[in-house]
Amino acid sequence: MRTYYRGPDAAVTDELFIWQSGATRAFVLEELRDVGRVQQESSRLSRVIAGVLLAVAGAVWVQLELPARWYVGVGALVAALAIIGWPSHSRRWTLKAAYRGEEDVTLYSSADPRVFNQVARALGRAIEDSR
Repeated sequence: MRTYYRGPDAAVTDELFIWQSGATRAFVLEELRDVGRVQQESSRLSRVIAGVLLAVAGAVWVQLELPARWYVGVGALVAALAIIGWPSHSRRWTLKAAYRGEEDVTLYSSADPRVFNQVARALGRAIEDSR
């Protein structure tokens, strides 16, 4: 059996694609159809939280004396920018395919683009070689 990729959360062989995300899921390569990559934005909750934080800071800004205004203003701005621009949870990449009669099956998902691309390339090579 040839191994195309073996990592902590996924393995690709010439017969199977295995994803270990809590529960282990195994897919037979010959039964996969229309494999594709999907880039997903995580929830917009972080932008909502940042907006609320800025609104509250604006309301507090008016109530405070001058030195405290600067602390609240700068602190709220830094916090909002950190929430909006936090890179580790902003995007998630997913491999989807048709499998055993189901059209939209998630084969693999990762927030790390490097690992995701390694797994996706290995799966692509394994599918090409199996056909």
